[in-house]
Amino acid sequence: MLSDGVSAAIHGRTLSLKNAPSVRQLRAFVAVYYMGNLSAAAAALSLTQPAVTVLIRELEEKLGVRLFDRTTRALRRTEAAAEAIVFAENALAELDALSSSMSELADARRGRIRIAATSTVAQTLLPKGIRRFRDDHPAVRVTVDDCAPGEFAERILGERVDFGVGTLENAVPGLEERRFLDDYLCAVATSDCLDGEKPLAWKQLAACPVIMVKPGYGIRQSIDRAAQEAEVELQVAFEVSLLTTALAMAASGLGVALLPNSMLAHAQYADLVVRRLVRPTVQRSTAVVFKQDRSLSPSAHAFAELLASAFASPT
Repeated sequence: MLSDGVSAAIHGRTLSLKNAPSVRQLRAFVAVYYMGNLSAAAAALSLTQPAVTVLIRELEEKLGVRLFDRTTRALRRTEAAAEAIVFAENALAELDALSSSMSELADARRGRIRIAATSTVAQTLLPKGIRRFRDDHPAVRVTVDDCAPGEFAERILGERVDFGVGTLENAVPGLEERRFLDDYLCAVATSDCLDGEKPLAWKQLAACPVIMVKPGYGIRQSIDRAAQEAEVELQVAFEVSLLTTALAMAASGLGVALLPNSMLAHAQYADLVVRRLVRPTVQRSTAVVFKQDRSLSPSAHAFAELLASAFASPT
């Protein structure tokens, strides 16, 4: 409910559009004030002299005072005009500042973006995306809220961030996805633990010590579902919270890590054997995830478009 003061202001003369001077009237007044000549003011404004005359008369009627005394040869400023020019210039300056400020936001030349991402995405994909974005939009501030997979959807629904970048294991009411990277699960290990280049069936993993995320974390649900479908019981050597930890342990020869293939493009480990897991193949997609009915700011939209172009899966 509005307070009495706000309600009075809304219904009062101060906010009445009927009595408020228009921008065209103010610009005509400033031009005539400083040029002292209707013809010169009209030329500067790219208007006709009669049009400028009408604008000045309309402004005088709205303000209830005469701004110029007219003679057959010249215009003479009145005392009211000397006082009004200060307000007119301030109003036009504020409008110009408003236009400039909104233009910067609209063109993503200024602003702030808050992004939710799981630790894996924050460590692998996002740094490259942020670096490219900042090259084109250096004045836009980017904040990354790296969180546990179980907190990812909550951060977006609670509007603690503008959007998220990651994978929803299941559909979440109130959230929409713009997928930009198709992915699949693979087995990753040193050549001591794994050899070959061809796709690897899940049943072939039965004899391997496996490293994967804990139940309730990220892709674990997809792993368990695939193993059940393949009717294989995996030998779990280690359960970790982060996929980057699983990758580091695999690189140390501690077992076979089950990971999304996309994160290997950002890994710094050499000489790892990577084999796509099949029968079944586990497909995954990385997406920009945002709350339904909430529009993205121009800066956020520009970042989402950059991700779609820079990391899109080849067709």
